[in-house]
Amino acid sequence: MGFASVADTIALETEMPWAERDVPKTLYQMLSQTRDKVPLGKAVTFQLLSGPTDKAETLNWTQLHEKTCQAANLFRSLGIGEGDVVACILPNCNETVLTVLGGAIAGIINPINPLLEPEQIGAILRETKAKVVVTLKAFPKTDVAQKTAEAVRHAPGVHTVLEVDLNRYLTPPKSWIVPLVRPKNPGNHHADVKNFNAELARQPKTLAFADSAGDRVAAYFHTGGTTGMPKVAQHRYSGIIYNGWLGGTLLYTPEDNVICPLPLFHVFACHVILMAVIYSGAHVVFPTPAGYRGEGVFDNFWKLIERWKITFIITVPTAISALMQRPVDADVSTVKTSFSGSAPLPLELFKRFEAATGVTIVEGYGLTEATCLVSVNPVDGEKKVGSVGIRFPYTDVKILKTVGGAPVECAADEVGEICIANPGVWAGHTYTEDDKNRDLYHYGTHLRTGDLGRIDTDGYMWITGRAKDLIIRGGHNIDPAEIEEALLAHKDVAFAGAIGQPDAHAGELPCAYVELVAGGTVTGAELVEHCKIHVHERAALPKFVEVLPELPKTAVGKVFKPDLRKRAITRVYNAALHEAKLNANVVEVVDDKKRGLVARVRRTGVVHDDEVGHVLGAFTRPWEWAE
Repeated sequence: MGFASVADTIALETEMPWAERDVPKTLYQMLSQTRDKVPLGKAVTFQLLSGPTDKAETLNWTQLHEKTCQAANLFRSLGIGEGDVVACILPNCNETVLTVLGGAIAGIINPINPLLEPEQIGAILRETKAKVVVTLKAFPKTDVAQKTAEAVRHAPGVHTVLEVDLNRYLTPPKSWIVPLVRPKNPGNHHADVKNFNAELARQPKTLAFADSAGDRVAAYFHTGGTTGMPKVAQHRYSGIIYNGWLGGTLLYTPEDNVICPLPLFHVFACHVILMAVIYSGAHVVFPTPAGYRGEGVFDNFWKLIERWKITFIITVPTAISALMQRPVDADVSTVKTSFSGSAPLPLELFKRFEAATGVTIVEGYGLTEATCLVSVNPVDGEKKVGSVGIRFPYTDVKILKTVGGAPVECAADEVGEICIANPGVWAGHTYTEDDKNRDLYHYGTHLRTGDLGRIDTDGYMWITGRAKDLIIRGGHNIDPAEIEEALLAHKDVAFAGAIGQPDAHAGELPCAYVELVAGGTVTGAELVEHCKIHVHERAALPKFVEVLPELPKTAVGKVFKPDLRKRAITRVYNAALHEAKLNANVVEVVDDKKRGLVARVRRTGVVHDDEVGHVLGAFTRPWEWAE
């Protein structure tokens, strides 16, 4: 089915309302439908190591269906009903897929980022009242088992821990060595510990209980968890299947092979990719437990494309940046498109990738609170680099501003808050805690995303800023409050403002500006060291702290962060121009109504436009000549 313009979106909506679409009502129905359609087709592949000839395990649709039923039956045998939670604290592997699917069929699945600290994982386990946890058995070069054990110790509702041993994916002699060097398996908690695969094998291969009668909450996804008090978003079957339907209807067929080195604890990999693959019958490949972070993945990436005859690449800007530092050393002619999400893509990176591979990157937009997908640059139509494309069918996007205490729709190209309604938005029930849903919707239907943006006259959406004030480092949300609280704990600090400074690799990195108390003498470098002790999440550690005579403030005394962002853009861009030995510098940063913050650059000598464009194009914030 073609999807090239807003007209195609409207045409699909005109065919029939979403409620009348003949789509599965539950995840089990969706999986069974695809099993019946392509029983022997490749479904899911995982390889522990990144080499193009390393051992890989592929499950076809019949096998995936059988093992998912076994997982769901296992969870039911452990007392998981439709309202109970299975937490999945795993890196990517085939058992992660089975846990996600089986958990959502038996009860509510809660994928948790294994890179979080134990206190954060424990907070999520308590918030969701998880009863069963699936995690790793102690394994070399990872501390997931140790962190999970610590978290379970502080989550009294967890009664069973099921362990996955990655050693089964290795071949001799490596598989012989692991038992000799394996870290001591952590215990020291109240839960029963069992072997996931051994317990799975005891279960019947068909569903041993009645499937859900219809729509219900099937997944919890946490949003960040950087402050120890995470928000937990609720996802229903209807939203999950909507995301699957979009990919399965507009993009994938059973002939497609999708490579997804992104973590399954994130909605991008779980809902946008895995569920779309299940709906369509396509084949998804997960290389290494850590995905793009895995050893050798970037070096072997193009060879993996050739090995699996990949047609769709799933990526993020940080990964694209790393890939562009390696030669395209394999046959990538099977690739149709690469999808990028989680953070804005710099124009220079887009150009480099297209020139090196002959493949166009398609940017899209989604968020955990909406079960994910909102918009995309159409694969078959015009792609406006820097925009997040056109809205998906059955997604209504409104750009709203508040006038006289009431929401008013913005005109074309006018910036306001992005507010959305679609089958993935559960108005009134986005988060598990009722108080976090207050004031979260306009008209009682449209989720307030906290993102600022505009829609142009062609219907393309552009994100210009964030009302939510988050720092997004490589797609990972960081709450600036944690950094600010740590800095304010220092006796010399009176005021602190943490923001994201531009970074060519991660999109943003945390930095901070402080104002000292009278007589304070601490330096920025000393405050960076202070944060290493008092900021609990590694990703949130500020890379730069500057002491200013006075922080810019609003009329009511609040730190005015737009001025700090302008200061950071000027500093980072000028450092990049200086390092490249270019005769140019940033003279000011202006707030453009359409583009957000824009760096204005002036020549200080002879310099070509494309030289400056090559350097500054690696960042997401735009620039222009000041002359």
